Amino acid sequence: MASSANARTGASLVHMRPTLVGIEVLARETGLHPELVARLVRLGVIEPAGGTRTAPMFDPAAAPRLARVLRLRRDLGLNFAGAVLACELLARIDDLEERLRRYEPPLPSPVPRRTQPSQRRHAEVITWTRTV
Repeated sequence: MASSANARTGASLVHMRPTLVGIEVLARETGLHPELVARLVRLGVIEPAGGTRTAPMFDPAAAPRLARVLRLRRDLGLNFAGAVLACELLARIDDLEERLRRYEPPLPSPVPRRTQPSQRRHAEVITWTRTV
């Protein structure tokens, strides 16, 4: 009965869960050896999103993070800890920039401008004395 109601309304009860991938797929996507990906997981570069301890599963979005860590390591000579920290900071910057793009500033309020009592044209003279 519920399926016929869903068919009429076009609604679906199936919730789409992001597909998780294994180390081998992640390694293939990033061009790395699976052992290196496993080492980076142990170092905390990426976190498993599911699976088991012996067969962890990852979000496919972890591939660009791995590639970024390796680029920072190669191009800037950072160690893995520094590259991970840089990635976290870059991700935070990306998040803040996205928030700024979505932010619409309020309209300016009609505040009268202050008038200067007088335009000061006198330059301040500083004299230096030499002490020996």
